[in-house]
Amino acid sequence: MAAYIARRILLMIPTILGIMLISFVIVQFAPGGPIERILAQLQGTDIGATGRITGGGGDLGGGAARVPAGGETSSRYRGAQGLDPGFIRQLEVQFGFDKPPHERFLKMIVDYARFDFGKSFFRDVSVLQLIREKLPVSITLGLWMTLLSYSISIPLGIRKAVKDGRPFDVWTSAVVIVGYAIPGFLFAILLIVLFAGGSFWQIFPLRGLTSENWNELSLGGKILDYLWHICLPVTAMALGAFATSTLLTKNSFLDEIRKQYVLTARMKGLSERGVLYGHVFRNAMLIVVAGFPGAFIGSFFAGSLLIETIFSLDGLGLLSFESIVNRDYPVVFANLYIFSLLGLVVNLLSDLTYVWIDPRIDFETREA
Repeated sequence: MAAYIARRILLMIPTILGIMLISFVIVQFAPGGPIERILAQLQGTDIGATGRITGGGGDLGGGAARVPAGGETSSRYRGAQGLDPGFIRQLEVQFGFDKPPHERFLKMIVDYARFDFGKSFFRDVSVLQLIREKLPVSITLGLWMTLLSYSISIPLGIRKAVKDGRPFDVWTSAVVIVGYAIPGFLFAILLIVLFAGGSFWQIFPLRGLTSENWNELSLGGKILDYLWHICLPVTAMALGAFATSTLLTKNSFLDEIRKQYVLTARMKGLSERGVLYGHVFRNAMLIVVAGFPGAFIGSFFAGSLLIETIFSLDGLGLLSFESIVNRDYPVVFANLYIFSLLGLVVNLLSDLTYVWIDPRIDFETREA
């Protein structure tokens, strides 16, 4: 097993390099960039991630703006007419665009290997500090969403496997398929319209994880206030995951129920409940439990982007969205690097979880 783990860790290196290289190349050909955004802001034509037009030398962070306009220039940047060419060159040096792409990529990889992600282009703060500030919100959503979806989908999936082909299985399958087909962000909008003052009831808050008077509440009040705020976003996120986990659990149990050892256990006189939970459960839950780390990581890195945006939750999803729109490349690439690395580590942990649950699995033998 040690050799298998070592091979997997070594394979992470070219995988990470490939992901970063492809993303870096795509960014080089993508229209727009941080310099173009600053020029647009100076001329009052920039629209940020929130849709608000900013300009007139607004606060661009890092001291990059508020430079007086000079004479005409032959700058290669559209919208740079009327700005001092020296100012454009200063921006290129500040953002590192005065160096060729291959040098910038190599420097980025070397820095990232030391977990040095630099500073945000448009915020006077390090990228790691930004991620640390946003991470608790995303972890909160991911943890509650995973727990909610598993607590519903596992009992439901077991029940559907036992009642396979019967009316209960048919109508619950229809509900599950509809739930899987509805995008999470669309369901989130529906919840807002129904329960957050959209057109019907004002039951839940529209944004944030806590109320303004959070610090004044008692411990019990803080817990209730927190649960009150996360109810809608967690429900919206759990919809798709709940459907997937339910079908996965059902199919896993069906595969085990049809095996010979189950028939043998029944012939020995064991009750149906004893067969199901004494013999089938451990084997059937192997794939479900082993997939828990991946489901958890995927939930708060991928599934929360639109949900955080809709509910104005200041987490990693909203940070990534704003960084992409604003061309804040240090934040974009840092998020990509961390998410990719965590994804690879979680895949390894999932394999190790398989072995922990069922020692009969030997990945080294399978690879040989």
